[in-house]
Amino acid sequence: MSNIHSLTRPRTLLSLLLIVCLSPLRAQTSEFTASVSALIRIGTIESAEEQLQQAALWWTQHQEKGQIPLIAGDSVAFLYKGDAHTVKWMGDFNAWGYDKNVANSGTRIGKTDIWLWRTSFPGDARFDYKIAVDDKDWMLDPENPYQQWSGVGGGSPNSELRMPAWKEDEVQHERPQISHGSITNDILLHSKVLGYQLMYSVYIPVHKPADEPLPVLYVTDGYEYLHPKMGNMVTVLDNLIADHKIVPLAVIFIDHREPVNRGNNKRMTELAMNQKYLQFFVDEFLPRMEHKYPISRDGSKRGILGASMGGLNAAFFAFSKPEVFGLVGLQSPAFWTRPQIYNLCGNPAGNKVTVSMTSGVINDASEGSRKMKTVFESNACVYHYREVNDGHSWGNWRNLLDDVLIDLYAPK
Repeated sequence: MSNIHSLTRPRTLLSLLLIVCLSPLRAQTSEFTASVSALIRIGTIESAEEQLQQAALWWTQHQEKGQIPLIAGDSVAFLYKGDAHTVKWMGDFNAWGYDKNVANSGTRIGKTDIWLWRTSFPGDARFDYKIAVDDKDWMLDPENPYQQWSGVGGGSPNSELRMPAWKEDEVQHERPQISHGSITNDILLHSKVLGYQLMYSVYIPVHKPADEPLPVLYVTDGYEYLHPKMGNMVTVLDNLIADHKIVPLAVIFIDHREPVNRGNNKRMTELAMNQKYLQFFVDEFLPRMEHKYPISRDGSKRGILGASMGGLNAAFFAFSKPEVFGLVGLQSPAFWTRPQIYNLCGNPAGNKVTVSMTSGVINDASEGSRKMKTVFESNACVYHYREVNDGHSWGNWRNLLDDVLIDLYAPK
């Protein structure tokens, strides 16, 4: 009897624990279903006037609770209120309308002005979206307070869907009580190799060793990585250094915008496996930076980081010059634009590089990243790879930035 009791008791405790954990989720799911069903029933009321009254009451109740959009578990009810002939939702989940296989059209509730689209996503997903009214006016969700800035050259806001199990990384929050590194912005440089002027910014940590040069990281799309609403990288660096999760390092942010005309962004040319841009970096930019700042000339302490086209460029730089760039961060790398990158990374010359690669799985770069992961396995380089239920967005990249930095610059 005692032996049986000793075996069943842990199972009983486990069952109770599961009940306790699952009960709130079941309650939320039940409330979600009841709320959506109640809204749909309003559309069946015979009196149009009664429909409008009940719909207004339903909307106000959920608006006051912050339940628009309505989310529970893996279920989402997107909602829009306004005059329209059609309402659709566009976002990372349907490649911003390019993936025609994803249903995204709302249904009008009876004779009301409320539109409903019910769907589901992984419980820890996060992505950007907008509402398309009458197939022409793309707008932020007026009821959703969450926004994520995206785009090139400073971008613009999108509405942000945060599923219940998604959590913002605490490292994104600025902490006034810690020491902060210094940032010098928009330094001009004329390149003889490229034949034009460009800008860069420099981060120097507050606690730097007095007797040895700093490890260094070069970051493409530097303006976006610096932007508090996009990469927010200075806050991440300050927090990680203060918590001793990474060593103090210098970071040099390269801006691809033309200094005198910042609407002209050269990233699509500079970052597309551009041999001349690599020559500029190795022969001109690095020597200048190493002369001007107390940074290491050791390739094993020098990194290159980029997102999307910047990720492609970072792989091109590191595997073309592994003795120069021993550390490489690839965030949603745009390998599909230059498939020859797989051959280059599969046949590295000389030094092995350390790689940290991340990708979302919602119309992001996971297919190419998984292919590259097998290449890294075959050439025996040191690599770290992470996938998240997210899209091709700064909301993805900023939340994984600390993981990339720790992979590459954790104290030995």
